Amino acid sequence: MTRAPASLWRTLAALACTVGLLQGCASTTQSGAIGLQRSQLMLVSSDSINAQAAKGFQQLTADAQSKKKLNTDAAMTQRVRRIGHDLIAQVGVFRPDARGWAWEINVFESEDINAFCAPGGKIGVYTGLVHRLRLTDDELAAVMGHEIAHALREHSREQMSQKNLSSLITSTIAVATGVPGELMDAGSQMLVHLPNSRAMELESDVIGLELMARAGYDPRHASSIWRKMQQVSGGQPGASFLSTHPAGDQRIAELDAYVPKVLPLYQAAVAQQKGPARSR
Repeated sequence: MTRAPASLWRTLAALACTVGLLQGCASTTQSGAIGLQRSQLMLVSSDSINAQAAKGFQQLTADAQSKKKLNTDAAMTQRVRRIGHDLIAQVGVFRPDARGWAWEINVFESEDINAFCAPGGKIGVYTGLVHRLRLTDDELAAVMGHEIAHALREHSREQMSQKNLSSLITSTIAVATGVPGELMDAGSQMLVHLPNSRAMELESDVIGLELMARAGYDPRHASSIWRKMQQVSGGQPGASFLSTHPAGDQRIAELDAYVPKVLPLYQAAVAQQKGPARSR
């Protein structure tokens, strides 16, 4: 077996130290009642990511408007925006600076089961998500809270940073060892990107859970959205949300396990009339 040159190991050691230092220093949010502690690797500018997201959201909105697919259901738009603003009012718990983001909320006419919050606070909800799953306000708050959490944690920026660093490391190893780049990329995907993606999904679930509880939406109903997702995951068209948000039993169990931590926040919000107190 060919021994890798010492220079390769020195390079990898330096890269590993750099990653360790960066991961130990970067965190986009405060811990909240859920006790979020994971540090993040951030090598990409948030300004560039947010600018790209704002431009993309503007284009998506303009395209939908030209096709008469934007905010056509006034009652649904009002409902989505009400819930969204309730959640946005709580973001300072995790990120005080997010209160000053240029938040936007639009409803897009589509049978697709989908929703998103782009970096910088650009929220889109598809009518198919609400109609086809027959979402209650609590369930809709859970979905929107989850998506807002992705933006608060800047997961898009983190993923781009991870991919950039991973590409640097794998190309270095491939050149030094002769291992095909495709094989290195596959290993990186399995060992780095997939585990981190799962961690990001759990973070968004539990941050969203706390946001909805603080806003007065019952966190005990959050996992029901994922049970509904499971029911439509059997190959139905238009369920693109499920391609990036797998709804498994383990995910539901993990989400339910956090409910006791945030339930007092919900009860306090209702008692103080900070959120809607009626059953939804």
